[in-house]
Amino acid sequence: MLKSCYYELSININPNLADIMSDFCFENLPCEGVILAEETYKDLELISTTEGTLKVFLTENVIDIENILKKQRNVLKERGLSEQEIGSFNFIIEKKENKDWSEKWKEQWDVTHVSDKIVVVPDWIDYVPKQDEIIIKLEPGCAFGTGTHPTTQLCMRAIEKHTQKGVSVADIGTGSGILAICAKKFGADYVYGCDNDETVIDVAKQNALKNNVQCVFELNTADKINNKFDLVLANILHNVLADIMNNLKNLLKPEGILVLSGILDEKKQIVLDAIEKCGLTLIEETHQNQWTALSVRRKV
Repeated sequence: MLKSCYYELSININPNLADIMSDFCFENLPCEGVILAEETYKDLELISTTEGTLKVFLTENVIDIENILKKQRNVLKERGLSEQEIGSFNFIIEKKENKDWSEKWKEQWDVTHVSDKIVVVPDWIDYVPKQDEIIIKLEPGCAFGTGTHPTTQLCMRAIEKHTQKGVSVADIGTGSGILAICAKKFGADYVYGCDNDETVIDVAKQNALKNNVQCVFELNTADKINNKFDLVLANILHNVLADIMNNLKNLLKPEGILVLSGILDEKKQIVLDAIEKCGLTLIEETHQNQWTALSVRRKV
């Protein structure tokens, strides 16, 4: 039965953290959907946007929301993000009459052309692919990774460039599984994805089934993996990348490539210092908006 009302939570954040905060809301609140930004156009010109305000649809009121958001803000600060990089986290929560709100958030997702070849298609949208396009069908669920965020897109373009048929790939912090699925569709032989959040593993497995590919997904961390890979992907915050750089290096075969994303431009040097400390060789640096991705190679 359709509920008569719902609760709408609006949080002021840095737009760069939209995907991270969306994931947080799905995991920690009675959340049924989010809207990252609502845009209004007139004669093809953008005249207004709610970018910077994350709109969260809740099935019930959250009395302790102030403390919950305060704790998450402190977690982000502990990870090395500044006040400006996080945003104010000012919020309002309002009771709303139900008008098919559970479907409204889906209206904000559309087909995403990551490159001339890679296209991410939400599971509820019918899309006829063009010749040679690689289509990734996705149900984001509660997992990070929808294909819309620059950090994900930077990784996917790196996969397109560095994945050859028959290679082995590891996706550390797999989230929705989108990067692992992308690597498999570009011809990788064995693809392994892991995450330290058990709630996303089933989402990743379901997304692999939707795309008719075989990937191995499990609850795990980089330091506990014994296999070696031709290509390793890590789309994680900069300070985590720096902390686990040696573990990521140990996953690489000789001459293996490591793709690092999730790096704000101003935090790039922290990751570069970790790369140098571990004796890895930088082979490519790419940018999108305020984000950087770095590809490095392990020496023989």
